[in-house]
Amino acid sequence: MRLSMLDILACPIDKHYPLELIQIDTHEDTTVKELIIKEGVLFCSECSRFYPIIEEIPVMLPDDLRDKEKDIQFLQKWEQKIPDKITKKAKPWHL
Repeated sequence: MRLSMLDILACPIDKHYPLELIQIDTHEDTTVKELIIKEGVLFCSECSRFYPIIEEIPVMLPDDLRDKEKDIQFLQKWEQKIPDKITKKAKPWHL
């Protein structure tokens, strides 16, 4: 996900903007001099939902379309780099 995308993303549940970005793994695209988030989390402070960024793609689905197992695996993989407000309290599920 290009860092500039953060300016256009809102929570799909409550439309809250802006979302908080937690960067886990990044690199710079030298052709356009922009930061690329390879792995990370988008967090809605309004409804406490998190949306993983996996292989540069923000996965921003409503709760009923999310894959709980994949979300839990993501949280477990990056638990040391993700704040407790996400790993222990976020919706729709947490560790």
